This record gives sequence, structure tokens and C-alpha cells, in this order.
Amino acid sequence: MCRYQNERQRKNNEDFSDEDLTVDEQENIDSGKEQNLKRENTQNEQIKEMGQVVLDSNSRKHKVELLTIIGEVEGHESAPSHSKTTKYEHVLPKLAIIEDDEEIEGLLILLNTVGGDVEAGLAIAEMIASLSIPTVSLVLGGGHSIGVPMAVSADYSFAVPSATMVIHPVRSNGMFIGVAQTYRNMEKIQDRITTFISEHSRASQKRLEELMLDTSQLVKDVGTMLEGKEAVKEGLIDEVGGIKEALAKLYEMIEKEC
Repeated sequence: MCRYQNERQRKNNEDFSDEDLTVDEQENIDSGKEQNLKRENTQNEQIKEMGQVVLDSNSRKHKVELLTIIGEVEGHESAPSHSKTTKYEHVLPKLAIIEDDEEIEGLLILLNTVGGDVEAGLAIAEMIASLSIPTVSLVLGGGHSIGVPMAVSADYSFAVPSATMVIHPVRSNGMFIGVAQTYRNMEKIQDRITTFISEHSRASQKRLEELMLDTSQLVKDVGTMLEGKEAVKEGLIDEVGGIKEALAKLYEMIEKEC
């Protein structure tokens, strides 16, 4: 019966040609098609240039901003041209726009990063943590180094089972002066990172320092690599899940605030 009704409806639609429409109705249809095309082009350009797009086609009609943090987090110095990077001078203004836009109801952050500039990463993490709208992060592939603070900065965090998160001590590039002041400065930077992570997750600062100084896992480095379930067990990530679970949680959080 359903199949018969569908075929009948299709036939009726075919019989209803453009000639049956008034001039105003045809103009409205053409205008709608043009607007949809412009919207698709704008979204494609945003994805291409910034890795960002607004998700607003869901059945619940929630307007959610999607932000991706991919590759190396680029700070005050430019990364090599062949590297995949996320530029913090692009992300910070975007986060400010999201906070200022009354129509944006939530933020979904997708992370697959090797880490990068400490100052830039902490700046992004602090901005995300200070947003007034619900935020959810999803770690895909990797959330290494300074990617950890960005992952935990959201109100709720997910990691896919195959994701990895590397926690290691702060590194320094360039000239290094071997004096006590340099060591104390490095220690303060590391404390800033572990303090932020512990305040925005269930992991204690003491446990984070233990993971950072583990010598048994990484062949050429000190630190710990955690897979998705291990990151949840250690209290860094709230739950193992993918895009379906992340969006469902974000919609749930948005509706609680309504």
C-alpha cells in the first residue's frame, strides 16, 4: 500500500509542471535555490580555509558551530609550509565571534593534533573553557601534548577507542641556557599546563606529573601514551564515543539550558 501511494504521489508531482506555477511562486523557488547554493558555497569555503562550519540541518533545529583543531598548533612562529597547522590567530577571533553570536547554541570541537606552541594552545583552551554556551570535544586520531588541555577545556569530552593522547614534559626549542632560572621557568610552564588540565578534568595534578615522567613507555622520550579507554580511566576524558555520541550529548546540554 505504501509503495502504491508513493508511486501515485510521484506521478502527481510529475504532472504538476512549472507551467502551473504563478510568476511569484516561480521567483520564490528560484530565490530559494539561489540562497541554498550560496549557503553551500559559503560552507565549502569555510571548511576549505578554516576547517569550520555551522551545523543547523538537524531535526532539533539547533545551531551548532563546528571547530576543528588539526595538525600542529601554530603559535608566534610559522610552521613549515608542508605542515598541516591550526593557526591560533584564526581560532581566537572565531571563538570570540561564537560567544558574541546569539544564534549559536553550542560548540563541537574535533581534535586530531600532534600538539604545538604551548602559549597558543593554552590561549585556545582558556577561550573554549570561558565560553558561555555548551561545548563538547571529540578526540580523533590524536590529542597529543598541548592538545590535552584543549581536549579537556570543553564542558564534556569524548575520545574514539583508537585515539591516543600523549602526556610529556614541556620541551624547549632554540638556545637553552643551562642555569637554575631556566629550569624554574620550564617548571612554571609545566605547572600551568597540569593545573589547567586538573581543573578541567577528573585527573589530579599529582597523577599527571607521574604520567609525564614515566620512562617505561616512549622509546626516545619521557611520558605516557593513553588510548581512548585509558584516557577515560585516568580521568582525562569523560567518555569513549564518536560523532554520534558527541552530537547527542551536545544537543542534550543545549536543551537543558533552554
